[in-house]
Amino acid sequence: MSAYRNDARRVTLGSSDLAVFPLALGGNVFGWTADEAESFAVLDAYAAAGGNFVDTADSYSAWVPGNSGGESETVIGAWLRSRGNREDIVVATKAGMHPEASGLKAANVKRVAEESLRRLGIERIDLFYTHRDDPETPVEEIVTALDELVREGKVREVAASNIGPERLAASLAFSEREGLARYVAVQPHYNLVSRGTYEGDLAEVTAGHGLSAVPYYALASGFLTGKYRPGGAEVASARAQGAARYLAQPRGPLVLEALDKVAAARGTEPSTVALAWLAARPTVAAPIASARTAAQLPPLLASVHLRLSPEETALLDEASA
Repeated sequence: MSAYRNDARRVTLGSSDLAVFPLALGGNVFGWTADEAESFAVLDAYAAAGGNFVDTADSYSAWVPGNSGGESETVIGAWLRSRGNREDIVVATKAGMHPEASGLKAANVKRVAEESLRRLGIERIDLFYTHRDDPETPVEEIVTALDELVREGKVREVAASNIGPERLAASLAFSEREGLARYVAVQPHYNLVSRGTYEGDLAEVTAGHGLSAVPYYALASGFLTGKYRPGGAEVASARAQGAARYLAQPRGPLVLEALDKVAAARGTEPSTVALAWLAARPTVAAPIASARTAAQLPPLLASVHLRLSPEETALLDEASA
């Protein structure tokens, strides 16, 4: 059993009673770059380290030729059944971005939730996100649909991903006014090389209403692992193109340099430092990171135990500003 197990920390998401490991395991790779056996190995290693927060979506991985979406949920559901550990795992999934079920109309949200429950093989989704805001659907309709799922016992808590500060504030105001289910978390695109999408108005609304942030792309599609370097060898990865674009940004190489300096001083990996920086940001409860193999997990898990000094944080802040 992993040595991490005895020091498994937990953080609470917003105003909910969901106590989660401060590093969420991204399920986007399950059924895509990781087959079922590899996915089970990753999930087993994460759980052995004390991890209990698994993030997926109905749309994972519809972008892969031959896939139709729902593959990740199906793999996670099979793992939960085979391990008999449903009560130990906080399962988060999302609605609104499946190519055949996009948008947040009430009927679609309810149908997607039912399909996710079936694929996961569970009776209740612990954390149900709107995957992407749907400006054409009033927040009143979205929140009411989510509230009905909570009242029916099919969803425990609700949250929002890819939403702007105005729509988030309006949703919260409606929930509070009508006494309906209220978002407890947001899932923004946020990392050392993408700070502007969250810091500012969205972070202020999140903090002002006591929500937690669970950032995705926490390692910038792998860029913050340090595998992608100016003039470096091409990396064989399905995410290489997405990660490489950060090299073209002025801050990209500067951030890598700062990460290298801190990682060398601490005897750890750049990815560990990047996740520790993110986890320590105001409102952040648990960054999301994915691993294709169990061998990729240790530096991710190590971030839970790394506390950066004010000087190290300032160095990273300046490089990424």
